[in-house]
Amino acid sequence: MTHERRGKSDEWYTPKYVFDALGVVFDLDVAHPRDHSYTSVPARRFLYEYGLEAEWSGFIWMNPPFGNGDRAKLLWMERFFDNGDGVALTPDRTSAGWFQQCWQRADMVMFVSPKIKFVAPDGSRGEQPGNGTVLWAAGERGVQALCAAHERGLGQIARPIRTEAA
Repeated sequence: MTHERRGKSDEWYTPKYVFDALGVVFDLDVAHPRDHSYTSVPARRFLYEYGLEAEWSGFIWMNPPFGNGDRAKLLWMERFFDNGDGVALTPDRTSAGWFQQCWQRADMVMFVSPKIKFVAPDGSRGEQPGNGTVLWAAGERGVQALCAAHERGLGQIARPIRTEAA
């Protein structure tokens, strides 16, 4: 069961100010929309479809489809952490199983504040979402990007504590 309220579309783009705060250029956006008129991802290459099946390399940006359920989120995030170099954006679901599994693999996490108002395919800004957003870092470049975004006021950062039992 999910408590995410569905909008009229799953197509919502990350606004430019998020990328400005991160201050990096990505090698690859693994879930980029085909119509990218209103997207601002600073990346050298883009995957428009079949992102989970395609080859990934380098410093990754990932804003995967949110509306495909918890199992899909976990699949995308596992792939992201297996790549080991990048920044991912997901809903803030601290009590969800997929979130807690990902927490143990993250090098750093940012809780974005205030909530991101995503951009619709027509370029309009969405309403204040009911859910918060988290940025995940894998690898040193991801950590540096989140630290820079924190310094620029995008949100609060945390590092997961790993214990032998985890």
